[in-house]
Amino acid sequence: MPTAGEKRKAPTPWTSYLTNEASAQLDFLPDKLRAKLLPFQKDGIVFALRRGGRCMVADEMGLGKTIQAIAISYFYKEEWPLLIVVPSSLRYPWIEELEKWIPELEPEEINVITNKTDTGRIATSRVTVLGYGLLTTDAETLLEALDRQNFRVVIVDESHYMKSRTAARSKILLPMVQKAQRAILLTGTPALGRPEELFMQIEALFPQRFGTWVEYAKRYCNAHIRYFGKRRQWDCRGASNLSELHQLLNDIMIRRLKSEVLSQLPPKVRQRIPFDLAPATVKELNASFEEWQKLMRAPDAGAMETVMGLITRMFKQTAIAKAGAVKDYIKMLLQNDSLKFLVFAHHLSMLQACTEAVIESKARYIRIDGSVPSSERIHLVNQFQKDPDTRVAILSIQAAGQGLTFTAASHVVFAELFWDPGHIKQAEDRAHRIGQCSSVNIHYLIANGTLDSLMWAMLNRKAQVTGSTLNGRKEKLQATEDDKEKWGFLQFAEAWTPSDSFEELKDPVFTHFEKEKQHDIRSFFLPKPRKRPLETSGDAAEAVKEKTTVASDPRNMATKEGTTDKNGVEPETKRLKSLSTRDHCSALEEKPSLQAKATSIDGVHEVKSPLASPALSEKRWQCGFCTFLNDPGLPYCEMCESPQGRAAGLNHRQDNNKEEKEESQKSTSKNDQARLHCVKPCSEQPEVERLARNKEETSKGEGKTDCHFRQGMESQ
Repeated sequence: MPTAGEKRKAPTPWTSYLTNEASAQLDFLPDKLRAKLLPFQKDGIVFALRRGGRCMVADEMGLGKTIQAIAISYFYKEEWPLLIVVPSSLRYPWIEELEKWIPELEPEEINVITNKTDTGRIATSRVTVLGYGLLTTDAETLLEALDRQNFRVVIVDESHYMKSRTAARSKILLPMVQKAQRAILLTGTPALGRPEELFMQIEALFPQRFGTWVEYAKRYCNAHIRYFGKRRQWDCRGASNLSELHQLLNDIMIRRLKSEVLSQLPPKVRQRIPFDLAPATVKELNASFEEWQKLMRAPDAGAMETVMGLITRMFKQTAIAKAGAVKDYIKMLLQNDSLKFLVFAHHLSMLQACTEAVIESKARYIRIDGSVPSSERIHLVNQFQKDPDTRVAILSIQAAGQGLTFTAASHVVFAELFWDPGHIKQAEDRAHRIGQCSSVNIHYLIANGTLDSLMWAMLNRKAQVTGSTLNGRKEKLQATEDDKEKWGFLQFAEAWTPSDSFEELKDPVFTHFEKEKQHDIRSFFLPKPRKRPLETSGDAAEAVKEKTTVASDPRNMATKEGTTDKNGVEPETKRLKSLSTRDHCSALEEKPSLQAKATSIDGVHEVKSPLASPALSEKRWQCGFCTFLNDPGLPYCEMCESPQGRAAGLNHRQDNNKEEKEESQKSTSKNDQARLHCVKPCSEQPEVERLARNKEETSKGEGKTDCHFRQGMESQ
């Protein structure tokens, strides 16, 4: 086994594994799949086969772990059924990949589990795709069915979801993986910030390989006792003996960096954009800082919970304080007509501010946050990738920071930071991955004198720990700070505050899930072209009550009906052909749904969309912290693990507005409704000017407004 240093120096580090004999082992693969594999990907497959199909593929994001896992599992196809456990947002992208690379796999042989009672096809399907969100203690029916099926081959994508020893999903998934004869764990960030996050993944593959949890924690996590007031508690958040841990991991994990295996991939350039804020803007934040300092000087038994709550509040206050500067920065980037870029944020308030900036600039955009069903996200990604007029993707760090490809973007803007370098690097590599043809410029907007400064230092400390553990060397988020004077204009940005009224507004280009999200600014996504029959339960059914018909501009059309997408639309066509003979799951029989017509994203052909019953939608709860829509049985958010109670305030306000919005919609004339489906705004004026004009017209008692934005304002 070459050392980490030797691996970095070697131009082709995969040659240590990929002998002629090993290469011959890959003849079992379908021709199309084998031809697509890069040399280092073939090496990863051989690495797994030599370990009996039990290993972790921890390649850096963007190096094609999915195709490697499909090839490994295909070698053991005689031992199927295959279970694939993925984040809920990645279920349908995985199905597309399976259908693309395994032509013999028929659509009806793939089962997507959509809810906790959806067990009808588990026993008859060759492949079962399961979301992490369904792994809860109250899903007895589902868990029993999975246990009876006795899956011998298991793929766990984004296996760092198992990082917590106390989380229900980790406890449920652990015996499933241990019981399987073949288990492939995939993650670009095995440890998001600390060595303790590796233990459950190691234990799933090889129980007791690194000793018990206590032994592991003392050896590699610098476990020691700390006192919080009078409370005595073990602290396992540290790191120790990292070089030894790195060497031990090499026996069960293969990890390649883009710098090692993709010498022709354009570089990734990070840049910090520091700026000052006006004193009035940070007044509330400064008060929170003073409160925090007092607590740290005199900690007591309850100080830890108080401090954590205070830091969460400061995190949100920082987002609001810098939102005005972020808006100005986005508008500046949009002045370059040829630039396509991503904007990552965490809080709903910051996502709202970024959306306002793009709408005011009259630019075309997409947005993906926790409220967008997983079945819709792949089509929004395709729109951004293929449509030159879609210039901005506004993305939630947690909901869209992994598993999606945005190589059409050359710039990535972080409007906010996050708590660990793993999520940050995952988000960066949505653009910096195989298929990228230009350098990727990553801009971090850092507000001086706020929580940003502390978080940046913390991210670098954690990056050094994870770099030593996984890559054998210390790493940092290297970023330049050139042209400081160039960004001076940001300190003069107008203060921004979240506007309840603006949350009601929707761009006519992006009306999305009208009745379900009519009171929320996130309601602006185009409906996707329906190519694959989707069950009516789960994310898509419970989050989507109605599809809005949108006529698209011919120059912005996506793939036309009857054409074949080189990126994998052909397997979807095969799935459509099997629709008439497909054996629908029992969930469909138990919960029949309505059907509504909707126009696909290309505006040409109509598709039928299953609609969720109101009762189902009401049961789901939305995280008020990261916006993700969660199953009713989850006491915590699947994305950010926040308690369900945090969403209470947001949901209460939405419920109060629901009846008023429905009244407004009923009173809208047919002509007004027709205008909702235009691609371009009904006025060439910026949104702010049109809103001002609407206010003036309303005060004069003039006729009804002629735009969906004004309709939302009148309903206030």
